[in-house]
Amino acid sequence: MSRMFRGAYIVWIVLRYGLDELVLTSFNKPWLAMVSRILSVGRNLDAPRGERLREALERLGPIFVKFGQVLSTRRDLLPPDISDELARLQDRVPPFASSIAVATIERAFRKPLGEIFESFDQEPVASASIAQVHFAVLKDRNGRLRDVAVKVLRPNMLPAIEKDLGLMRMMAGWVNGFSEDGKRLKPLEVVAEFDKYLHDELDLVREASSAAQLRRNMEGLDLVLIPEMFWDLCATEAIVMERMVGIPISHTERLRAAGVDFQKLARDGVTIFFTQVFRDGFFHADMHPGNIQVSVDPATFGRYISLDFGIVGTLTEYDKEYLAQNFTAFFRRDYKRVAQLHIESGWVPATTRVDELEAAIRAVCEPYFDRPLKEISLGMVLMRLFQTSRRFQVEIQPQLVLLQKTLLNIEGLGRDLDPELDLWNTAKPFLEKWMLEQIGPKAFIEQLKNEAPRYAKLLPELPRLLVDFLKQGGSDNRDRGTEQRKLMEELLAEHKRTNRLLHGLVYGAIGFGLGLLAMRVLLVSPFLF
Repeated sequence: MSRMFRGAYIVWIVLRYGLDELVLTSFNKPWLAMVSRILSVGRNLDAPRGERLREALERLGPIFVKFGQVLSTRRDLLPPDISDELARLQDRVPPFASSIAVATIERAFRKPLGEIFESFDQEPVASASIAQVHFAVLKDRNGRLRDVAVKVLRPNMLPAIEKDLGLMRMMAGWVNGFSEDGKRLKPLEVVAEFDKYLHDELDLVREASSAAQLRRNMEGLDLVLIPEMFWDLCATEAIVMERMVGIPISHTERLRAAGVDFQKLARDGVTIFFTQVFRDGFFHADMHPGNIQVSVDPATFGRYISLDFGIVGTLTEYDKEYLAQNFTAFFRRDYKRVAQLHIESGWVPATTRVDELEAAIRAVCEPYFDRPLKEISLGMVLMRLFQTSRRFQVEIQPQLVLLQKTLLNIEGLGRDLDPELDLWNTAKPFLEKWMLEQIGPKAFIEQLKNEAPRYAKLLPELPRLLVDFLKQGGSDNRDRGTEQRKLMEELLAEHKRTNRLLHGLVYGAIGFGLGLLAMRVLLVSPFLF
């Protein structure tokens, strides 16, 4: 019954904000456009469609707000006006009662609150759609008092999420069945992606482990502070971490009054991002201003403070190799190679004409190569590429969408701090080093080292297996002979594969050397991308 009432409320909100008109007119069907006009009679729909969609999601509650935030990252699927408006969605959620937070903490840690903390602030300092945060004082194992932050999951989140997700899947099925245009929007896949994000965020231990990994990765960089986790007090519903003290990065007047160097802060932000992405392949993927502060403590003055690690992005070695080849091709203005990479990776249908995709990519990228570097926005290039990709039915990979979303956040944040920020000059050292590690001599040697144990075990056995195979040639034992013959064929095939690998690596190293020379020539010019 509750699901029926919830469904009726959603339908009322859809009609109230004219979202039916937004959906029905998107499918280029005359009869659907007529239905939309009929339903629009008597309603005031003067506000832009993106604004109406954002306000409707805010009325529908925290889960739909979170869905809109995730949807705003899929600029490959949405028109710019809608994705820009959805990007403005913020978690404006009233806090839940402190008595519920205390009960959750005591249930999670199986102790009374007084046995866990020396003191606990009943009023939360932050409240979002998934959890809220309280400050407290903890006595650690050595008897020292530590200022901590306690993140507590909202009560009854899983049932509420499952109920709304069920309704979202139902609506996505309707959109998917309207027409081919509806299928192109991939509503079912988008809801499935959102489902994964939400369930990941519901496990606070997962968030704590992500924070710990980022903290280890960033040690020695001296540019960013990440809170330490108290693992004795980490559970699915509540986690305790080091309390971080800083000024929110959006409070520019306070930062300026404190004497923070904005230009250095902007450069450091780009450095942190490219280090996490290109060196570690593990990056904080929710770096909006609400999750970033700046330390004004004398010992760590001017360093970033990262918070909220519910969403992190990862890149596999395959992702890195794909990106390395694409960057190399872009630097050479080899748009044909970029198009071929999209087809080879399966991102576009195999029937796609290379020349048409090449022309589309050239139209997006070429105008940026003749501008000064400080005027180039990689975020805008990626946005235009994603919009162009719809024409060719490009399958955008979720991990690279997170990368693009995070890059947009970082680039926007950097330019707010320093309008003259030169993203490419700041990033260039990382790109050069990364490409060298991915497809250069170092990568060649590393791959040989990784394969060596495998072949070291096989090679000593090869003479004996060859002799056994020859002896079995005249034997009546057909089964054993067949088995040995099959093994020998596998060994020979493996040997051929090894030769091909070695040849490919050698030729790749030679090609890389030539490509790196060309790339360096391009990179030293201040008027190239």
